[in-house]
Amino acid sequence: MAFCNSCGTSITPGTRFCNKCGAAVLSSSPAPVAAGSVPPPVPAPASTSGGGALKAILIIVGVIALVGVLGLTSVAFFAWRVARHAHISHDGNNVKVETPFGTVESAKDPQEAARNLGVDVYPGSQIVTNGTASVNFGGIHSVSLNAESTDSLDKVCSFYKAKFPSAMSTSQADQCSIILSDKKSMITINVKARGDKTKIAITNVTKSDAANSSSN
Repeated sequence: MAFCNSCGTSITPGTRFCNKCGAAVLSSSPAPVAAGSVPPPVPAPASTSGGGALKAILIIVGVIALVGVLGLTSVAFFAWRVARHAHISHDGNNVKVETPFGTVESAKDPQEAARNLGVDVYPGSQIVTNGTASVNFGGIHSVSLNAESTDSLDKVCSFYKAKFPSAMSTSQADQCSIILSDKKSMITINVKARGDKTKIAITNVTKSDAANSSSN
């Protein structure tokens, strides 16, 4: 049973106006829904977190790839400039390479290289031309000399350890190394046993006064 909201008189359900006072009757029931109709679904908000992370990863990968390409381009350009201005000359077995940064020259005369080495060559050893070279690069002068002896590894190592008692030395079963360094130079002596001979490789690297002052 329905009642008028204004005067309280009972009214028939569905009546729009009260028969007694004429007031409009307020319906409390929900509006009917048409048969077969379905309310449209409410779309869920789109998630942007996954797309943003993917975009950030792609940007980072792109930046890394760009830096790599620029690095390779710079190295290739530098090598091209050096190769373009380098000059190579041959004089018999002697090879000299001149670049804007210095020169690399194999030794014409092994005995001259031994004199410029600044380190005594092991007595009785034979100087090997291959690997004997002189390098001047950016105020640094390097002389390398290879020799071989029929004396034992221990005897050759003992000779150089006595020559440089304050040098750092390491020894293994078939080789020994002696390193002596200061502010102006570094001497490295590697001695290896190979078959019935002992191989000796000596390198003396010295800095010019200008290079020393710049490093200080």
